[in-house]
Amino acid sequence: MAAAGADRVATVSVGGTIAGVLNKGVADITNFGQLIGEDHGLVVVSTLRDDGTIASSVVNAGVLAHPITGATVVGMVIRGGTRKLEHLRKRPYANVVVRAGWQWAAAEGRVELAGPDDSMEGVDAERLRLLLREIFTAAGGTHEDFDTYDQVMLAERRTAVFVHPDRVYANPGQ
Repeated sequence: MAAAGADRVATVSVGGTIAGVLNKGVADITNFGQLIGEDHGLVVVSTLRDDGTIASSVVNAGVLAHPITGATVVGMVIRGGTRKLEHLRKRPYANVVVRAGWQWAAAEGRVELAGPDDSMEGVDAERLRLLLREIFTAAGGTHEDFDTYDQVMLAERRTAVFVHPDRVYANPGQ
């Protein structure tokens, strides 16, 4: 038995233009990425605490190519020493939701980390420095002084977080 509204087809309107079609609430990472620019890359990321409850917070995210495999992933830059990183190290799985007005999309899947406390094969300190910039700009960020940006990222022990979108879904539209 299908859920009410499960057979609806929704159109995603981004910036007043048709960005894609979400069929029965199922989307792909392209649909997710199209919504990123609508609210400055702001997303809600949810992780699991030790007791199995959900922890959510707002961060910036973007869609980009994985630095090793080239697969399309959701990337975030997370400050070192945070609960989010602690959760992701223990349970490397996250749900990321982006919204623009009443349209939203979620991407969830396994997580990989690359940072000063989380080594990733093929990502040395120089590659990490550039990778943090790539994620920042994929999330819509701009900076007038990337040297200062790099210094802050290093001082805050920032980590690159990659969510492999095993499941992407969205609301069926309005």
